[in-house]
Amino acid sequence: MEMIIEDRERTEALKRDYSQPSRVLTRDQIEAYEKNGYIVVKGLISDFEVNDYIARFEEIVDGKNIHPEMTVMRNVAQKGQKRTVKTILKVQDFSADKRLFSYCQHPRIVEVVEDLIGPSKGKLSTINAMLLNKPSDDGSLSTRHPMHQDMYYFPFRPADFICCSWTALEPVNRENGCLVVIPGTHKLPLLPHTYPSWEGGVNKAFFGVHEFDQDKRVHVVMDKGDTVFFHPHLLHGSGANRTKGFRRAMSCHYANGDVCRFVDIRGGQQDLAASELLTIYEKKFKARGWKWPEWNIQQLWHYRSRPINNQPQASL
Repeated sequence: MEMIIEDRERTEALKRDYSQPSRVLTRDQIEAYEKNGYIVVKGLISDFEVNDYIARFEEIVDGKNIHPEMTVMRNVAQKGQKRTVKTILKVQDFSADKRLFSYCQHPRIVEVVEDLIGPSKGKLSTINAMLLNKPSDDGSLSTRHPMHQDMYYFPFRPADFICCSWTALEPVNRENGCLVVIPGTHKLPLLPHTYPSWEGGVNKAFFGVHEFDQDKRVHVVMDKGDTVFFHPHLLHGSGANRTKGFRRAMSCHYANGDVCRFVDIRGGQQDLAASELLTIYEKKFKARGWKWPEWNIQQLWHYRSRPINNQPQASL
C-alpha cells in the first residue's frame, strides 16, 4: 500500500464539526465531549464479554496461542522475572487475536466512535489496541502512568478525527489507579513530553508532561463495562495500584481514514517518541528472527493500523 505524506499544517487545521447529527450519543454527550475532551458511557460492554477478555489475557500469560505479532510487556519493576499475571503490564498488537480484537470491532464502541470522529465510508481504522493490566504496586510506584497526550506518539493528523476508547474490565477507582484527566486540555496544542524523573523507574515509552495544573485533575471512577472515550490531546494518566488486586482495562485508538493523513514529524518535539518506538519494534522483529524493514515512523504506524469491517484504506 502506497505511503502518502500530506502537508502537516493543512492537515492539522482540519476541525470536527460537532453539530452533525449523531446515531447513538445524545446532544448533551456530544457537547460534553466537545467541551471537556472526554465522555463516559456506562455499561457499554457486557459482563460476559469483559470476562472473556480477562480469560483470554490469562491464557496469554500462560503462553497459550500467542501470535508472533503480539507484544506482552512486563512492568519495569519486574523485568527479568517469570511471566505471571503480577508481572505483565499490558498486551498489545493483538489484531490477529480474534477474541481480543473483537473489542476493537465491537458495534457499540464503533457506533460511539463514529459519532465522535465522524462517520467514515468504510475507512475507520484501529491504530493502537491494548489490554492494560495494572498489577498491585510493589512500592516502587512503577505502575504509575505520567500525564500525557496520546497524540505525542502519532505521526498522523488531524487530532479531532482520532479517538480512544478505554473500557474498565473491573471497577476502577483512585485506590487501584483509575484514569486521571484534566477536562478541556484537548484544546491545547501538543505539549513537550519527556521521561519523568521517578526513582522507582519508568516503563519504556511512558512519556509525560511536567507542567500542568494538578488542582484541575478529575479521577475517572468507573464500574465494570463502563467506557470512557477521549480526544488524543486530552491530558491524562493514572496512579499506582495501591490495592492487592488488579486494575484491568481494554483500550483502542481509532482514526477516521477518510480524513486522517500521515504527516512529517521529523525535527520536532515528537522525535523522542518516534525514535523509541522504532527501536522497540526493531528489537521485537530481530528477537523473532524477522528482518527489520528499516521503516520510518509513518510506515511503522501504517503496519500497526487495521481497518474495521475489512474495508481497504487509502492512508491509514
